[in-house]
Amino acid sequence: MKVSAVKLYDGGFMMKSFACGGGLPEGSIKEEKLRSSLQNFVIDTGKEVILVDTGFPAEETFPVTKDSVITFGDKVNDYVEALKAAGYEPEQVSKILITHKHPDHTGELRHFPNAKIFISRIEADDMKLTGDNVVRTDFTDGAYKNFDKCQKIADGVYYIFAPGHTKGNSIVIVEAGDKFYLIHGDVTYTDEALLENKLSVVFEDMPAARDTLSRVRTFIKNNPTVYLSTHTPLGYENLDAQKIMSLPDVEDAPAVEEKSEAPKATGTKWVCSVCGYEHFGDEPPAVCPRCKQPSTAFKKA
Repeated sequence: MKVSAVKLYDGGFMMKSFACGGGLPEGSIKEEKLRSSLQNFVIDTGKEVILVDTGFPAEETFPVTKDSVITFGDKVNDYVEALKAAGYEPEQVSKILITHKHPDHTGELRHFPNAKIFISRIEADDMKLTGDNVVRTDFTDGAYKNFDKCQKIADGVYYIFAPGHTKGNSIVIVEAGDKFYLIHGDVTYTDEALLENKLSVVFEDMPAARDTLSRVRTFIKNNPTVYLSTHTPLGYENLDAQKIMSLPDVEDAPAVEEKSEAPKATGTKWVCSVCGYEHFGDEPPAVCPRCKQPSTAFKKA
């Protein structure tokens, strides 16, 4: 069993208030710039090659403005070239596991028409995915450790329902020897948030996001875990060093009363390619309210 990083962007930054300010009063986070990057991961079981997420579309560009709260830095490679740099050809891929619907995790699905795409039913329906190779996943294989719902993908590879960041969000846990590799998508944007037990500002269901983060932290405390993040260089650095994550004791965030869901919006749906913010209307907003990217970051869903 081998896990490798698929490196896409490096040398960016994110503001700590973006990475750690979810559900907190404005100004409660001491502001600083944290390192940012973008990488996904590939699992080689020895029998098959399995991707976890597929990066941005190659044609995307992301200008940095004075108001940017997250950037990814310089492009290292388009997804397919990055996969080749990790030692794999697209034709070798048999399965793709999607953590969630956002464009920086689903952007290059088009290059793998022969692979089965596993994605939670909630996310697949929201993306309106079609095709015989799309496996709408309901996580029917029971519990895995302290997580309630999972789907076994291969020996030692578990696809786990972990809602909050999006309503159909999932994570992947790989068992290899005496270690567990936790590929979590965007449960946190940076390891600092994991260590401090804080959410990012990007979530569709705050109570579920808090519950998922608590379960992830409990899993790490009880199992020797290499924590593999998408949006910080610590993702590939932890992998290179085979670093076992150690967590300080931090009080769980207080329970949050779940608010009733807002009425369903109508009109054209626009999605920010950087943070997944959804806007409904004839035109995208001039600036993303969440990550401050200009309107060019928005694409029709």
